[in-house]
Formats: sequence, structure tokens, C-alpha cells
Amino acid sequence: MKTLILYGSAHTDGDCAALMNELVGKTDSEFMTVDCYGANISPCTDCRCCRTVSQCSIRDDMQMVYDYLAECDNVVIISPVHFCTLSAMLLKTASRFQMYCSAMIFRKERPAVNAKRGAVILAQGGSGGAVKAYDTAKQVFYSLGITDVYPLIFSGHTDKLPANNDTKALAEIGSLAKWLVQENDLK
Repeated sequence: MKTLILYGSAHTDGDCAALMNELVGKTDSEFMTVDCYGANISPCTDCRCCRTVSQCSIRDDMQMVYDYLAECDNVVIISPVHFCTLSAMLLKTASRFQMYCSAMIFRKERPAVNAKRGAVILAQGGSGGAVKAYDTAKQVFYSLGITDVYPLIFSGHTDKLPANNDTKALAEIGSLAKWLVQENDLK
């Protein structure tokens, strides 16, 4: 099984990183991680090129993501919650999935994405909750044609309990790791 991780945190040693490392360590799945802060990925410019052709006009690191999406089985979004939604850099990266929306809406084609399942792992210091961020992540999956989404894994109040000590979230990640490597009935 191949899994694309869209990593939306600026921190390589913070709560999201702890949750991602737990996931990667619990499964023998092949992973490609896109660091949404470090990758050379521009936001969608709404040039509308993808309304008529199956490609994005912007040439950058997103080309690797498109290639991997054509062959991976799962997509996992890992992000801190900022102002009740996903991080800005993750949303910038996700805006480039407009190409797949255009395939469905304007060209009446199924997106050229192999991934059939998605999962969302969120961390947040303080309060506010993750409902809106999770809904946004599910919209990102919808743009990719992914409808089989694992229940949200959320480590909240990380200002008081770091994610690497959140036993509930860590146990849920163990269950997610098993789910990611199961054969997918939707293929």
C-alpha cells in the first residue's frame, strides 16, 4: 500500500510531527510526505487551464504529488488547527487539486487519482475544536474523488498535553495504521 501524507505543520518536532511519526512507525506502508511548508508549491492562480486540459499550468514540486496520487492508495492530511481550519500552507497545497475538480465539473471526467481512502489527523493547542477543519479536509478529499474517510483523529489542548502523551490519539493512530494497509474494497 502507498500513502501520500500532506503535512501542514511548520514544525518538524512538534505535535503534528509526533503524530505523523507514530503513524509511519506503526505501518509498513510506503509513504511519500509532502511538507507543505518546505515544498516549492505555489497556490492555484485560477488560470482555468485545467478546465480544458488534464494538467496544471504551474510547474513546481506539485508535479511529484500529481504523479504519486496517480498510484497511491491512501491520502492522509496531518495539520495543526489554525482559526478553526487547516493550516494556510496545507490549504495552499490543496488549492492545486483544483485540477481534479475541473476534471469532474468541466470535463466530466473521473480524476486521475488512484487513492480511494483518506484520513485526517489534527492537533490543536487551546480550544476551538476541529469540526470545521475536518469538514474542510473532507472537501479536499472530495476534490480527489475520495469518499472513504477514516474517522477524525484529534489531539486537542496540546498546550497542556503534548500529542506524544495523548494516549487516546496514539491508540487511534494504531487503528488507522492497520486500516491503511488493508485491501481496499473500492478498487
